[in-house]
Amino acid sequence: MVKTAWVFPGQGSQSVGMGTDLFASEAAQDRFAIAESILGWSIPTVCQSPDDKVSNTLYTQPCLYVLESLLVDLLREQGYEPDLVAGHSLGEYVALYTAGVFDFSAGLRLVQRRAELMSQASEGGMAALMGFDREELDAKLAETAGVVLANDNNPGQVVISGTPEAVDTLMGRVKAKRAIKLNVSGAFHSPLMAPAAREFQEILDAVAFQTATLPVLSNVDPTPSTDGDTLKQRLTAQMTGAVRWREITLQLPELGIEQVVEVGPGNVLTGLIKRTCKTLKLVNVGTLAQIQGLGA
Repeated sequence: MVKTAWVFPGQGSQSVGMGTDLFASEAAQDRFAIAESILGWSIPTVCQSPDDKVSNTLYTQPCLYVLESLLVDLLREQGYEPDLVAGHSLGEYVALYTAGVFDFSAGLRLVQRRAELMSQASEGGMAALMGFDREELDAKLAETAGVVLANDNNPGQVVISGTPEAVDTLMGRVKAKRAIKLNVSGAFHSPLMAPAAREFQEILDAVAFQTATLPVLSNVDPTPSTDGDTLKQRLTAQMTGAVRWREITLQLPELGIEQVVEVGPGNVLTGLIKRTCKTLKLVNVGTLAQIQGLGA
């Protein structure tokens, strides 16, 4: 058997109409009904809204969590199982669900509160940098107060986060092929999220984390763990800590992984992974057709 990791994308992978082919399935109807009773709004309605409502943080995160967890269940119905899991930012919640750390409803309530707090964040900004000298970037980050590395995605792509002034300053100091400010409400994965993280901690503390049924690689610590308390501590640090995706990717072949399946809309993570680890076989599963095509 090919040793396989399932990885789950986060905010930025959403698009209008995502999940449309899943909406008619019986399993999806049950899942959407549970989600609506928790959220107070309809996942299919938001995903299909032509005004791109799904890209509002408040809605993006629950929509991704519900659709990705549904894809997990559909994959398992077809007999597929991962050997380990990891998720990018919001995707880590789907990884924990997949590993049996908490059930669907508990995870959705966590994601709902996380989305609310992050959508209310008004301080700071973020920018993506592509094509830069890593040593120069690290040196300039160390010299520039108020900005940190938020997403270490691959050797040629990172996201910085901090005060608007510090983000602008760093963008002017680092030579990069491309530098793009992100349309986000706050400085995610930075110390500026500390007030939101403290509020979030109250609901996180109330959720029991079970021992994982398979290893999870966390954003803030890319070493495998199945211990519930450890995984909760790592999730606690996630809102203010960096997403260490490049290191997660490098861990995969070290752990014997040969194939990576990105479970969710789009192909953001497989695109990042192939630039870090060219030996891994990469597969995308975001639709029913892609699930059915796995056995072909």
